[in-house]
Amino acid sequence: IGASPQIKKMVCLMLETSPCPCGSARPYGACCGRYHLQRQSAPSAELLMRSRYCAYVLRNERYLLATWHASTRPPALNLNDESQWLGLKVLGGETVAEDEAWVGFVARFKQAGRAQRLKERSRFVKEGGCWYYIDGVIDEAVAESPPAQKTGRNVPCPCGSGKKHKRCCG
Repeated sequence: IGASPQIKKMVCLMLETSPCPCGSARPYGACCGRYHLQRQSAPSAELLMRSRYCAYVLRNERYLLATWHASTRPPALNLNDESQWLGLKVLGGETVAEDEAWVGFVARFKQAGRAQRLKERSRFVKEGGCWYYIDGVIDEAVAESPPAQKTGRNVPCPCGSGKKHKRCCG
């Protein structure tokens, strides 16, 4: 997968103590960091999906492209520096066959100061012992920002982060 020197440096700083951005409650180095550094490939579709979410958080285009199946992989990604990823919730997975699986998730992010959620059911295939992302079905009803709600000073943020509105999107 070959991470760039900048990504390797960032990963090394996060390895020991930082929690993994995928929300697993494990240190980054013991979770998705080992996949980003090519120490091993993700052993399941769900772990690949989590590591790809982390790659979006870290803007690791090289990893994202390397774990995208060649049949659907774009030539490059335009990772938006304005997106701030806020959290991931895995909704579950389904193994279709030994070499095909689906994983559902909701990813929360802020773009241009606006809280948004992406709900997707992603499809993965396993080839040569490695899992690859193929494509996904986006739930359009959730893909847009949560409906505008009146928020008070100490009210939970409508983006679903669990934080108070004033500390999150407010």
